[in-house]
Amino acid sequence: MSLAERLLIARLRERDEQAFSEIFKRFGDKVFSLVYRMLGNRHEAEDVTQEVFVTVFKTIDGFRGEAKFSTWLLRIAANQSKNRIKYLARRPTEGGELDEGAPARAAAAGGPAMQAQIEGPDQLLEAAEMESIMQRAIGKLDEEHRLLVILRDVEELSYQEIGEITGLPEGTIKSRLHRARLAIKEELDTHTK
Repeated sequence: MSLAERLLIARLRERDEQAFSEIFKRFGDKVFSLVYRMLGNRHEAEDVTQEVFVTVFKTIDGFRGEAKFSTWLLRIAANQSKNRIKYLARRPTEGGELDEGAPARAAAAGGPAMQAQIEGPDQLLEAAEMESIMQRAIGKLDEEHRLLVILRDVEELSYQEIGEITGLPEGTIKSRLHRARLAIKEELDTHTK
């Protein structure tokens, strides 16, 4: 952890609201991207993102500095996303469906944007459709597999960082990722035939 980050965390422990704003500016998009891809619903993702940062503010004294701050923060985001998924599963009429506009907005929030490499309007439309199919395929995974795919393939975290966030050993992460990618491939194959 850098000296600047340690000082920022020390200021946050002193309940410095400016430090809280700086942490939100530095990590807000990353947290929102993770939560949004987990939930697939913009409104829910905004709520959970706010809850994550409120939790960070309240529990910063529990951060021991053994892992990177961003890893600790993403663990909180992942856990709160899982909790919201469980809550929404019990109340599907309150927004449990996937948001069809999620792929484009998630890409704008920091996810990989396939469209940035596309030249013409036909390719742009095709890429947007593929991104939508991909997001639906990821959304069909159970929450554990979905989290691993998002952390590794979208957020591009190392296996070690994913292990710190999830508490899973590297071998388990790799085998679950393999199964999740196979499920996504099967889903994509059904849509591209």
